[in-house]
Amino acid sequence: MNNAIFNFEEPKNEKILCYNPGSIERTELIKEIEKIHSSEIEIPLIIGGKEVRTGKLGKVVMPHDHGHVLATYHLATEKEIKLAIDASINAHKMWSNIEWTVRASILVKAAELMSTKYRYLINASTMLGQSKNAYQAEIDSACETIDFLRYNAYFASKIYSEQPKSGFNQLNRMEFRPLEGFVFAVSPFNFTAIASNLNMSPALMGNTTIWKPATTAILSNYHLMKIFQEAGLPDGVVNFLPGSGALIGNQVLSHKDLGGIHFTGSNNTFNSLWRKISENLENYKSYPRIVGETGGKDFIFVHPSANPLEVAVGIIRGAFEYQGQKCSAASRGYIPKSLWNQIKDLLIQMTKEIKMGDPRDFTNFVNAVIDENSFNSIMKYIDFTKNATDAKIIAGGNGDKSKGYFVEPTIIETSNPFFKTMTEEIFGPVMTIYVYEDKDYEKTLQLCDATSPYALTGAIFSQDRIAVAEACNKLRYAAGNFYINDKPTGAMVGMQPFGGARGSGTNDKAGGNLNLYRWISPRTIKETFAPATDFRYPFMD
Repeated sequence: MNNAIFNFEEPKNEKILCYNPGSIERTELIKEIEKIHSSEIEIPLIIGGKEVRTGKLGKVVMPHDHGHVLATYHLATEKEIKLAIDASINAHKMWSNIEWTVRASILVKAAELMSTKYRYLINASTMLGQSKNAYQAEIDSACETIDFLRYNAYFASKIYSEQPKSGFNQLNRMEFRPLEGFVFAVSPFNFTAIASNLNMSPALMGNTTIWKPATTAILSNYHLMKIFQEAGLPDGVVNFLPGSGALIGNQVLSHKDLGGIHFTGSNNTFNSLWRKISENLENYKSYPRIVGETGGKDFIFVHPSANPLEVAVGIIRGAFEYQGQKCSAASRGYIPKSLWNQIKDLLIQMTKEIKMGDPRDFTNFVNAVIDENSFNSIMKYIDFTKNATDAKIIAGGNGDKSKGYFVEPTIIETSNPFFKTMTEEIFGPVMTIYVYEDKDYEKTLQLCDATSPYALTGAIFSQDRIAVAEACNKLRYAAGNFYINDKPTGAMVGMQPFGGARGSGTNDKAGGNLNLYRWISPRTIKETFAPATDFRYPFMD
């Protein structure tokens, strides 16, 4: 047995490649894009390390060209779900007892494979399958995925080194056991990195997972799974199970060995999962850990001292990068009347300059929303605004789904702080602005705090430090990630652990050590060297 005490050094965040014209990385990425675009692959389930084909098929299409098929994938039936549960339980016996450094080494190797050998594959599959431009794919599917893997190994080394004090005549130690049972990982379409982390953070701590990937992200998620296997992940530790969420969820959540759920997605889906777990509490061996990051109605708040250009850029990037399909995307803004005309002119001009289209054209800032349901939902909000008397569209407002699911970056101005698009999550490229009287800064801060059931991200733009401090205090519970003079998106692993509370989730902070604590069940062990031989105490004499 290796008795060395090993610590993983604190890593540096993965360097972001820029893909500038003429660069080597741009050339290599285009080659990979063309390769994926010109072929159609078959994606099986992966259960216990084995590829499983059910014959029940679905198709992966490009959101920006929904007539083009990238892959055909197999869907799980009840039989495969049971096989996955059994594989996960069987693998748990070995995986939970293996040295944690072995588990960590597998994660670090997966990070190296993605940083080098498979960087362009994972980026290109995300670009085509999820309609992300090159930069958005780079910071997500490459850099953030790599950062999660490397930083989690480092965070785990810190956790495992934490031990209680020992006193005279005793030795105390803490065993950080994995959960007793499997983890159900339910991943979203919008971040490839999240799909990786929902599985690999529990796995690092000795757990096994059943992975339900989003149907609209299966291509990149399948490549992730293959990379994990190449890195040395043992069979059955992660089981890749595309299929109906309802079918898989009903079977998994009723099983006695459910140890936890690691979820990112909609508020409604998370609430449904929580309810199903509560209905089955008597069936479980242990209370399942429920970790979830859900929706957001993220704000940009502007003080009269703010720089208008900085605000405008923050709004454009914060609201429209990846078509606003980020849980952290800016969706509502509060701008003082004294700055509104200047900021408004900048926003209209910038919006006119935005190009929209296929991510293979690197000049496009905005691409397609993920699918037809998303397109229709977003356009309903836009159409509602067109018919409203207390709001108007000042930029964008059009959509076209004939070839791809394209929605123009849209900016709404409203006189009603509780207008529909100010309060409800849209998950698309729609930003609504409420203009307030300068004298009502404090009052409007309170309004911002009370408007939304969510509390994920938010930002304050101000050159007045006292005003910033006031906003930070009054909006203390309005955002789990709060930004000062910056857009409310782009949290980096190891630097800004991410998560929100209220209707935005359990705030277990992915990208920090707090999330890893959720996947362990500590056991305290006390050893007494010279046990007592008389039940009586001295005070009894």
